[in-house]
Amino acid sequence: MNKLTLSALVAALALIAAPTYAADVAAGKKIAEGSCADCHGDDGKGDDENPAIAGMAVDKFTKAMTAYQDGTNTKDATMAKAAKKLSAAQVADVAAYYASLPK
Repeated sequence: MNKLTLSALVAALALIAAPTYAADVAAGKKIAEGSCADCHGDDGKGDDENPAIAGMAVDKFTKAMTAYQDGTNTKDATMAKAAKKLSAAQVADVAAYYASLPK
């Protein structure tokens, strides 16, 4: 097997093995209504004490949630507790929901 064929095979297997998840905005909205709206507001625009998350890019939201989940960000115990309750799929859903809202 030549190097090009081997490289293509390895790349194809990596794509097949990589977990994929299509985010569900409606599911994200439902989660947000139960977990996020009390602090960030129904519209995700926050207030004087809680930041706006409406219109936040998916990757930025996901990175922030991951930091709370893995303990990298310890600034807000309430946020860390809420983030740790969510699976990766749920974080993706909520991220998609907030990204869909206007800033």
